[in-house]
Amino acid sequence: MSSTTTPRFSPRELAARVESGQISIIDVREPMEYVGGHIPGSQNIPLSRLGSTSLPEGPLVLVCQSGKRSEKGLATLLREGHPHPLADLEGGMGAWQQAGLPMKRRQGAPLPLMRQVQIAAGSLVLLGVILSQTLAPGWIWLAGFVGAGLTFAGVSGFCGMARLLAVMPWNRVQA
Repeated sequence: MSSTTTPRFSPRELAARVESGQISIIDVREPMEYVGGHIPGSQNIPLSRLGSTSLPEGPLVLVCQSGKRSEKGLATLLREGHPHPLADLEGGMGAWQQAGLPMKRRQGAPLPLMRQVQIAAGSLVLLGVILSQTLAPGWIWLAGFVGAGLTFAGVSGFCGMARLLAVMPWNRVQA
């Protein structure tokens, strides 16, 4: 059985099943993402710990931001011979939020990492332009460096700025 034959629930279908108490939801995102907004009653088990953590009995639905990590999690559990029915949330938390369904957010949760990257990158580009016009023309290279980094991140899928921001003290989340 592969993850492509695993059922995928629409946000509304999942909400109905949650209300009826038929399933357990496992959110495979990182703790920082989870505290920023999750389905009420879901349990946070990051993808990296999914195979080594005990899971609730009964049917499970895996959830992530877009559906890619939950798909990987399903594949891991299927490979390990998970004994209970498994499913996935179609479109992830983005679709859940777009459907206007309830979310629980921890007070004081950090901004989503992508927004932090946008704020930092935009600020550095703006700073480089301003400094190049007021102090020395060479400061324009700061804007060029950030632009090159963003281009590399888009092409490769690796964002050094996101990795750096993720380990900052304000992004540490206690379980």
